[in-house]
Amino acid sequence: MHQLLLAIVLVTLLGACDRAPPDAPVATPAAEAPIAANGTANASAPAPAVAPDALVDQAIDDVLGDHARYRVVIDAFQRAVIAKDAAGVSTLVDYPFTAWIGDDKKTIADAKAFVAHYDKIMTPPIAQVIGDQKYRNVFVDEKGVMFGRGEAWINGVCKDGAACKSVDVRVVAIQPTYR
Repeated sequence: MHQLLLAIVLVTLLGACDRAPPDAPVATPAAEAPIAANGTANASAPAPAVAPDALVDQAIDDVLGDHARYRVVIDAFQRAVIAKDAAGVSTLVDYPFTAWIGDDKKTIADAKAFVAHYDKIMTPPIAQVIGDQKYRNVFVDEKGVMFGRGEAWINGVCKDGAACKSVDVRVVAIQPTYR
């Protein structure tokens, strides 16, 4: 399992370094060679392919929790950003939210304030990165699911204090990457 997670992180980092186009196929770790009836590796048999989305699902399951809950928020976030739906994005954000407005950090208290500052938070370059991000290419670690080079992050936010058995999946950061 640790090898799979390491492979996902490595593939993600390599993909971020070369900044391949968002639609470019992603190299995935090769599965082990199938085992023949006599117990030896059967090199002539094709190795089963692992879908890139499944690798991301597994990484989220291993590090953050139920990937299906994250996928719903990731997809809704991208759809709302692409549609320039400030109110839709605001429903996905964890408040209070710290945002960069120009060169200053500003605390955004609620969805109404987020919508009022939307165009200054969701700049065209940030919106482009979020809209272009492919699920198969997201980076996953304990900080959450990263878009681009850190322009946006989605993570689980504890609802029950230190126990953290109940989480809401939310947008926890939207930021220019030059910070």
